[in-house]
Amino acid sequence: MNCKTLLVKNQMLELNRVVAYLDELGEEWELSVPLVFSLNLVVEEALTNIILYGFDDQLEHTIEIDFKNDLDQLYITFIDDGIAYDPTLKEDPDISLSTEDRQIGGLGIFLIKKIMDKVEYKRKENKNFLILTKNIIV
Repeated sequence: MNCKTLLVKNQMLELNRVVAYLDELGEEWELSVPLVFSLNLVVEEALTNIILYGFDDQLEHTIEIDFKNDLDQLYITFIDDGIAYDPTLKEDPDISLSTEDRQIGGLGIFLIKKIMDKVEYKRKENKNFLILTKNIIV
């Protein structure tokens, strides 16, 4: 199994670094361009949510992103010491409604659930673990 870890700060500027890292990882692991594009959407959305809503202070926090590739599945795990929040409990938005009638928020988590094959959340030792799994064909 191939494993890589990236540590980022809870700052929006880190998104560019994460996208570049994932592009490099896609090349190294020979992932298809469409898959890397989808993973970038998912990673950007999850990380943005953690950065914007995960902390109740103005301090600098480290967010760990673990990437694991076991040839038929890819795992992306976000680990942070922010506020406990289980996005898997968030009800999917009613996308049949017009934009004006829809509730604000929730589209990012909905997108993550649609792109990934499995979305799990765990809280251990005062840390959030968001585990995303994608079935892949190499």
